[in-house]
Amino acid sequence: MLLLFSESTIFSVSVISEGGGRVALEEVIITVDSTNLQFSPSEVTITEGDTVRFFWQGQLLAHNAVENNGVFDSGNPERDVDYSFKFEVGTNGTYDFVCEPHESANMVGKIIVNPLIVSEEEAEEEEKSVPGFSAILLLTSLITGAIVSRRVENGNF
Repeated sequence: MLLLFSESTIFSVSVISEGGGRVALEEVIITVDSTNLQFSPSEVTITEGDTVRFFWQGQLLAHNAVENNGVFDSGNPERDVDYSFKFEVGTNGTYDFVCEPHESANMVGKIIVNPLIVSEEEAEEEEKSVPGFSAILLLTSLITGAIVSRRVENGNF
């Protein structure tokens, strides 16, 4: 009896952006299935800013993952691979990739990258923030420190 299974793992991490809003970053893991001739999952949909990790260990055959236009390349085919690629903002689109040694066996995959959408609430919060406030606060602190230091030197404090 031959048992086939497919497994994908998605890690989601929430971080605070510079503007104070929460941004969810995901890492999607693509492996090689038990037939040793298919990516699992073979198609994923992510958002700009997410990372795709190609990860397999102890495979019977050596594999790699190469995007058709050279956007990413996990390197030479290996039985153990741990390669990650982050799709930065501005890279939305569809990316087809292959395992070079097994392309003729249809070992192919697709990554669909959706654009990052900033919600109206996040945009409003950005508009409310005072640009340069930290710089003004730093400058004021430095000037005050210089004045106090000079007065201490002159004994006027």
